[in-house]
Amino acid sequence: MAAHQGFSANLFTTTSDMFPRAAVGSVVGIGGAMGALGIALMQKLAGYVVQATGSYSVLFMISASMYLLAVGVIHLFAPRLEQAQLD
Repeated sequence: MAAHQGFSANLFTTTSDMFPRAAVGSVVGIGGAMGALGIALMQKLAGYVVQATGSYSVLFMISASMYLLAVGVIHLFAPRLEQAQLD
């Protein structure tokens, strides 16, 4: 849980470092909406996985790999983590 909280604290800091003050709320809101959508889809997937395998181990592996995937996506879309210029 501490690793998750550390990741989310860094994620919010990254957002405020990369976007102007006027856009931070919107960017965090869009991220929150996508997170809620991901949760809804993951709950459905979790039911199917547990029914098919009878175990939660696959879900734990998926959960653990999502942090690595998230860091990869951040570096893919913003490799230098520089501030966005909004006109």
